[in-house]
Amino acid sequence: MSYFKLNLKTLRKHKSLSQSALSDELLLTRSTLSAYENGSAEPNFKTLMRISDFFKVNIDRLLRQDMSKLTDLELKKIEEGYDVDLRGKHLRILATTVDHENNEQIELVPTKAKAGYTTGYSDPEFISELPRLSLPFLDQNRKHRVFPISGDSMPPIPHGSLVIGEYLDDWSQLNEKQPYIVVTREDGIVLKNIVDRVAKDGVLELHSTNPEYESYEVHIRDVLEIWRFVHYISKDIPDHNLNNAELSKQVSLLQRDVRKLMNKEK
Repeated sequence: MSYFKLNLKTLRKHKSLSQSALSDELLLTRSTLSAYENGSAEPNFKTLMRISDFFKVNIDRLLRQDMSKLTDLELKKIEEGYDVDLRGKHLRILATTVDHENNEQIELVPTKAKAGYTTGYSDPEFISELPRLSLPFLDQNRKHRVFPISGDSMPPIPHGSLVIGEYLDDWSQLNEKQPYIVVTREDGIVLKNIVDRVAKDGVLELHSTNPEYESYEVHIRDVLEIWRFVHYISKDIPDHNLNNAELSKQVSLLQRDVRKLMNKEK
């Protein structure tokens, strides 16, 4: 049984929105919204995602749980963005492509499509238009995707590399010793090491291997996808040797970080 029509009405009334006001927010006609609420019509996938994002409610809860039984405090917490599935299983459905034998393919996100990925990642049409690669050395039982990475924040991986990620559908098992491709609403596609502080603070702490880059936090509700880094493709050979100037710079940066830690201890 789906509770969608009941939940839509419950969430709308909790936000004190009229059908007309909510339909404007969701880019729908009032009659379409009314049809959703009385159960005479159902939204397509893209509209369902839009409703989920607007109310900050994961799709599984939106469809399966009777939210009319929640207290005002519980609804307020959801409205404030605390409806977080830490495992990442119900935040979205992975859009993918398959070959003529129904085997999942490996899509490549070109640089020109990178900016649009944060809005098109869940759109089967957007994903279907991405070029596909054949990489037989990868585990054929896992879902992979290839992303372009720019900048020098994650040496030894050079600027302009293509990084290969393995789709992670369980976010409770993040390994802090391994880099991940993190797709967020604000920062797009980034390759970072992760410190998992979701259980305590609701955030992931993202770190670069280049000490010139400061770490930063991203709230788990802003994370769209996480892919475990498995390989990268580059035309450049990473240079692991530092000249004297570069070595001095790294020492200075290390001393800076030590001073920061000492100041925090005082």
